Amino acid sequence: MTQNYVYLDTETTPPQGPLSVSAALDRAKHALEGITLSIIGELSDISDNPRYKAVYFTLADKGAALPCLMWRSAFDRLGIVLKSGMEVEVRGRFSLYSAKGRMQFEVRQLSVAGEGQLRAQVAALAARLRSQGLMEPARKLPLPALPETIALITSPQGKAVHDVLRTLRRRFPLARVLFFGVKVEGRDAPEHIIQALRAAEASEAAVILLVRGGGSYEDLMPFNDEALALALAASQKPVITGIGHEPDTSIADMVASLRASTPTAAAEAAAPDQQELEAALRAKQDAFALAMARQLERSAHALEGLQRSAVFMQDRFLTAERALNLEQTALRLDVALPTGLAAARQSLEASEQRLGVSAAVLVSRQAYVLQHLTQSLRSVGTTATASSYTTLAAAAASLEGLSPLAVLSRGYALGYDEQDRIVRSVDQVEPGHCLRVRLSDGSIRASVVSTEKQEKP
Repeated sequence: MTQNYVYLDTETTPPQGPLSVSAALDRAKHALEGITLSIIGELSDISDNPRYKAVYFTLADKGAALPCLMWRSAFDRLGIVLKSGMEVEVRGRFSLYSAKGRMQFEVRQLSVAGEGQLRAQVAALAARLRSQGLMEPARKLPLPALPETIALITSPQGKAVHDVLRTLRRRFPLARVLFFGVKVEGRDAPEHIIQALRAAEASEAAVILLVRGGGSYEDLMPFNDEALALALAASQKPVITGIGHEPDTSIADMVASLRASTPTAAAEAAAPDQQELEAALRAKQDAFALAMARQLERSAHALEGLQRSAVFMQDRFLTAERALNLEQTALRLDVALPTGLAAARQSLEASEQRLGVSAAVLVSRQAYVLQHLTQSLRSVGTTATASSYTTLAAAAASLEGLSPLAVLSRGYALGYDEQDRIVRSVDQVEPGHCLRVRLSDGSIRASVVSTEKQEKP
């Protein structure tokens, strides 16, 4: 009986005997898993059940069909929605399920066919816009802290609009949302988005949200449009983008004021969390209350110290020192005034005596001079003429008439006030004032009873 052998490796020496099924499949599995390939084909028979650990589909062309799988963790990172008839490029390795003897292709990378050329075009556009400074952080507008009105630009049919509205309602229900429904997929989508962007800029919105859900690279191409990028860069209001999933980055994301990973993240970036605001307000309130309590405590301590001070404990504390100074001043005045008055009186009397003596000496000298002149004239009468004698006598009489004692001897008097000043007018004294009246042979102390002013002719 002739034995047939199957060679599954490069060995030139056939095995010594037949293999078991398991051994044969193991050899086949070992040989297949060492082959890594890139394959292009059309999708069909897609099985994307979230409960499964992998996504299953068939990659086919006109002549063959290849069953494929892609593990759920790797597939979710792509953010691509698979559709039957879509042409894709996959890279991976063959795998053999020994228990069933089934071969399949384990996909590790997946992209839409022709995506590489699109990515190259987008990269070139991004480099050109970056060289123009449109992606510089310095030119991007800051976000408002508490936006009262938020503009939302997205498709009215997608999940993104519901995710954003639900997030805004939860985080900041005070905000008013202006919704601009537009196409976010297709060749004319950029034009619709630009029109909505201009309308949002003209509205009362403080910030603009431009969002859409996940999709293939081709689906996201409207957000790589140059005209849309220029419109976003020229926007006078801050724009937050939330396009696709975390790995997706479009040119719109690069020129916007802020790029969020998803539509939900964009809504979170646009509106503050009311719980965080309440917590911040409570913290400020507590800090203010604590500061006020400490200030009141310090003021209370200061007030208690004032209450314990001698100023408030003894009612005479404030006036005692001034009263003592007043008493001491009064005592000094009691001593000083009589002493001063006595000294002034003595000085005045001494001045009066000196004045009397001086006046007497002056009169005596004048009389002596007059007598001497008379005698001289008599002795030389033979030579003096009668007119000269008459002139000399008249001069002597005038000199005697100018003497203040002579004026007082004729019945006149001089009045002095309490400051020893000559009283020349009734306006200088009032009833009750004390006067000293000087006569020819002494002085009189008098008190003014009344005054009577005589008008001058």
